[in-house]
Amino acid sequence: MKNYNRSEILRLAEEEDVEFIRLQFTDMFGMLKNIAIPESRLADAMEEDCIIDLASLDGFSDEENAGLYLKPDLSTFTILPWRPQNGKVARFLCDMCKEDGSEYEVSPRFILKRSIEKAAKMGYVFQLNPECEFFLFHTDENGAPTTLSHERAGYLDTSPIDLGENTRRDIILTLEEMGYEITSSHHEIAAAQHEIDFAFEDALATADKVMTFKMAVRTIARRYGLHATFMPKPRKEANGSGMHLHMRLLKDGKNVFADETGELSREGEAFLAGILEHIAGMTAVFNPLVNSYKRLVPGFEAPSDVTWSKKQRNVLMYVQKRRRGDLNLELRSPDSAANPYLLAALCLEAGLDGIRKGLSAPEELTEDIRRLTCEEKRMRGILSLPENLGNALEAMQKDPLILEVLGESYAIAYQRAKKKEWKSYLEQITAWELDRYLYLV
Repeated sequence: MKNYNRSEILRLAEEEDVEFIRLQFTDMFGMLKNIAIPESRLADAMEEDCIIDLASLDGFSDEENAGLYLKPDLSTFTILPWRPQNGKVARFLCDMCKEDGSEYEVSPRFILKRSIEKAAKMGYVFQLNPECEFFLFHTDENGAPTTLSHERAGYLDTSPIDLGENTRRDIILTLEEMGYEITSSHHEIAAAQHEIDFAFEDALATADKVMTFKMAVRTIARRYGLHATFMPKPRKEANGSGMHLHMRLLKDGKNVFADETGELSREGEAFLAGILEHIAGMTAVFNPLVNSYKRLVPGFEAPSDVTWSKKQRNVLMYVQKRRRGDLNLELRSPDSAANPYLLAALCLEAGLDGIRKGLSAPEELTEDIRRLTCEEKRMRGILSLPENLGNALEAMQKDPLILEVLGESYAIAYQRAKKKEWKSYLEQITAWELDRYLYLV
């Protein structure tokens, strides 16, 4: 991101023949929304002159603030490379503001900014590096998405087996043109599944980039006649797609997770312990869909138990030592349906809660969790993540920290919407039920 000022943006828009500008923001459930304006309105837009109607947005209901102003973050000004080069399209990511100019509390971006400010008062800077997984599927004759693919590639396979390699390459080139620093990409374990990894950046910049990343991936995939989906578990027989989150915490420019010997520091352990302490309550946000819990089952790589390790990678929290003495914490349960602003805010505040309380981590898991029986897990005191969205919402309601981080209004609206989603799911009669029970009972 660049520190543009108002006059620089006006000049750049004229030089680059920008004709339309998208004013984008993220809703409660992590969906990117926008208003498009002509270039003639650009100066007015930077003066926060565009209004959105809350009444028409899912999850938002506020009679006192029925209309909000969009405040562009000038550092997010980007020309979208996939749009026409004659009459280009640019975009801003925006904050939602009230009539008096203050930011709207029921806004994911504001919630993260508030958490970042709390960390700054303690002297910390939170940095993230997400691993974003997704599937590339065929579309049908009407252009509608399917779960079909002719591909049979597996982990780290290359062309000609990896049929999505060209699509993935174009996605990366597009992202780099937009200022992303991509560290790696590869084919994942499941057929038609891919992963692209970012470099470490401050939490707000990372969350912003995740939102833009998902838009870019879908757009480039469509060029190839494919549908890109971040659905956590689109195929029952294959691994689901996650968004593993690598974290580090800086103080005076130094990563406090590593001690002088390059091992996990006491501060790092307390941060890790804070996340484990609150993980059950955070799961309804980290795994926000009914479908998310089809991924969090034993046997498909994603963690289903509350564990940590320096040696075993298939745990919930993996302590990853890097060369040259650096170290980061990898949280492996979130999926890409999660709102990245809330994901970052909750991880940060749960970790800081652990530091403030001086929490100690539970016993480290030093063996493969898949070799332990349910009874052995119980004897060791190993807890499991919530098994479904309903259980996750109950756990969320019981954790005061989650309610504090999100704010009362946000938490109530989120709970209301997600409980409605869960109830709707429970009312469905699935093909599995009919196949299994119709002829038996």
